[in-house]
Amino acid sequence: MKKLIVIAGPTASGKTDLAIQLAQHFKTEILSADSRQCYQELGVAVAKPSQEQLQSVKHHFINSHSIHDEVSAGEYERFGLAVLDEIFTKNDTAILVGGTGLYIKAICEGIDEMPAIDETIKKEVEVNYQKNGLSWLQNEVKNSDPDFYAIGETDNPMRLMRALTFKLSTQKSILAYRNSTIKKRPFEIEKYAIDIEKAPLYKNINDRVDLMIAQGLVAEAEFLFSKKHLKSLQTVGYTELFSYFEGHGDLAFAIDKIKQHTRNYAKRQITWFKNQGQYTMCSAKEIAKTLMQLND
Repeated sequence: MKKLIVIAGPTASGKTDLAIQLAQHFKTEILSADSRQCYQELGVAVAKPSQEQLQSVKHHFINSHSIHDEVSAGEYERFGLAVLDEIFTKNDTAILVGGTGLYIKAICEGIDEMPAIDETIKKEVEVNYQKNGLSWLQNEVKNSDPDFYAIGETDNPMRLMRALTFKLSTQKSILAYRNSTIKKRPFEIEKYAIDIEKAPLYKNINDRVDLMIAQGLVAEAEFLFSKKHLKSLQTVGYTELFSYFEGHGDLAFAIDKIKQHTRNYAKRQITWFKNQGQYTMCSAKEIAKTLMQLND
């Protein structure tokens, strides 16, 4: 039986190194489940694997799309399953790694078909967000879809715009279409999430942001500033610097905000994976030891 090994966990917890270690052990390939690393034009801010890492193991869904492409969980499901079919023709094992919980869920359980949304409403929501900012968007979602607002990512503009557009287009909450039927996959699935203490995780995050600044994050964000309206750029690392370019605070303030928002994102990721109840949660070393011993 073919097997998919899922390596999940918060940002800066060591997922990439662990996935590469496992892929080399099983002589297989990696499917990324990161909603930002797929974009060719994004670099420093999204902490892609290094060129050396990409050359050491074949990765899929890294640099596979343009920032102008619309990449949904449904699109990722179709893309990822096709990649796994390809990997499983050559290997008995594949590695899925990433921190985007919805993408992992799409591969393992499937995504419900969504009704079409009104493109005019979608455009209006995007324009209003650009004009009025995040607080306006949060209030609109809170008022129109309080159930989603109670459990959604309330500082993620992409998720909020999608929820608001969906509600205004269909008069129903997007929660009504969250996956209710788990699709059967033609492979076994083992799910692991890296469990790491808060102090070292937050240190990793702060150190990573400092390294990103040293590697040219500010220049990268400046180059992309004219495209800041794109959904693919509504992400931590860019939005804070875009705000700085617009005259809101100094660079030190923007960097502190990147660290804070990344820590907040990591907390949400940890909550997501714990709430799924399907993951074996332990340290990266324990995951590696368990998988390499059990599968030798």
